[in-house]
Amino acid sequence: MLRTEEVESAARLNREELFRFGTALLFIVGIMIFTMGRTDGGVDGTLLVVAAMIGGYMAMNIGANDVANNVGPAVGSQAITLTGAIFIAAFFEAGGALIAGGDVVGTIKKGIIDPVLIGDRDTFIWLMIAALLAAAVWLNFATAIGAPVSTTHSIVGGVLGAGIAASGWGIADWTQVGMIAASWVISPVLGGLIAAGFLYLIKRSITYQKDILSAANRMVPILVALMAWAFGTYLMLKGMTKLWKVPFPVAVLIGLGIAVAVFAVMRPLIRRSTAGLANEKSSVNDLFTVPLIFAAALLSFAHGANDVANAVGPLAGINDAILAGGVTEKASIPLWVMAVGAIGISLGLALYGPKLIRTVGSEITELDKMRAYCIAMAAAITVIIASQLGLPVSSTHIAVGGVFGVGFLREYIKANYSQKLAEIRDHHKDSDPEEVEAFIARFEAADVMTKGEMLREIKRQSSEDRILAKRERRALGRVQRIELVKRGLLVRIAAAWVITVPLAGVLAAMFFFMIRGMMLP
Repeated sequence: MLRTEEVESAARLNREELFRFGTALLFIVGIMIFTMGRTDGGVDGTLLVVAAMIGGYMAMNIGANDVANNVGPAVGSQAITLTGAIFIAAFFEAGGALIAGGDVVGTIKKGIIDPVLIGDRDTFIWLMIAALLAAAVWLNFATAIGAPVSTTHSIVGGVLGAGIAASGWGIADWTQVGMIAASWVISPVLGGLIAAGFLYLIKRSITYQKDILSAANRMVPILVALMAWAFGTYLMLKGMTKLWKVPFPVAVLIGLGIAVAVFAVMRPLIRRSTAGLANEKSSVNDLFTVPLIFAAALLSFAHGANDVANAVGPLAGINDAILAGGVTEKASIPLWVMAVGAIGISLGLALYGPKLIRTVGSEITELDKMRAYCIAMAAAITVIIASQLGLPVSSTHIAVGGVFGVGFLREYIKANYSQKLAEIRDHHKDSDPEEVEAFIARFEAADVMTKGEMLREIKRQSSEDRILAKRERRALGRVQRIELVKRGLLVRIAAAWVITVPLAGVLAAMFFFMIRGMMLP
């Protein structure tokens, strides 16, 4: 009987995988047929058809890998179901791409190579096809192993590698490449620190208070208004930039206006929501559900408006080069090209996105709605800060760094708390056990200020020989060590980040030489 169930389960998985592969293949074939109808044939027509198919493949991989960062924390915290997240993200990703994706896109991503040094139009087309294919293949592999990586870094590595293969090492802007390499550290560290900072603020101001509901009535409207301010500013700077160029001070003021309105609405709403709730952490957790859904939608919209260029930028450049007959740094985006990117991202998310959504949302560390709120705030604020400082940061690295940040903060707090309890027991080791447990019960029920006073009182009462020696404290710390973050995933993701640019570059160089070898007479 067990064997039969195993066979049925394997068959079901195979059917699901075949369905996903078949649907993706139909999308690529549809692109091929549509593009063939727009060309007059010949070599240029064949190149455009091939580029469009690879662009669709790249778009699906962006949807499968990168979009998980926008909705993963909300799904992991159970603010929204996986199916709901896929629908919301697909709708807003496509909307961001089609509404705010812009009419013109840069073909040489981040200016990392000098287009003047590209010999001719044909070399440029081969370079873009090689870069696009290399980035897509690497993203596909990263998704398969469950590693969320930067799609921007993938295409940057592809353009860099193909550019060097085409014109030598001198074509690269190594200063820009160095800044991108620095972002491997800057993005996750900044995202992690901001997320951890917000989580610590929530714990100190709400969940560590004796009257949690009163603290929530006071703080949650402020926290939601801060989110509205951050996301309003973020949307002006990143989501609407191709429709309306907004100066930074104006964007901040627009975000502030939205925040004031949100605060006025949320304050009475939170008071009504907390009436009759239990005075516990889970009651406060549910207050962040709606803000998290809005955050996932806005992040997806801004991502669609910006990162669709990773899929269609090279394709638009190839289309423009064929029509204009030359190398171009900026290319117009026909509606059909933008549609390839928008539909491909949405389809890739629906077919293959759940794996990375689960990785980001639940496999790295356990998330609740308050922690997911902190990660969403880190995503918006880090991008705002970095854009004003001119730092190249990755939204993927920021979001994953935020997940690790809240996980490591929880580890530190829990380990520190366990150590304090152990010290209390050590201090009262000669006392009646019932008195010790009663003291610990009062300690656990106290707010954070009272806990500090109780610990200071213990230290004042302790004689010199009763205070733990430094060596004993180190040993106690080792005993109380708690791990709430999966180290194996940390190593796997960090390794994938480090090798993204060089590996995509090597793949692109290989593809470029293969394409040139096939195209040269």
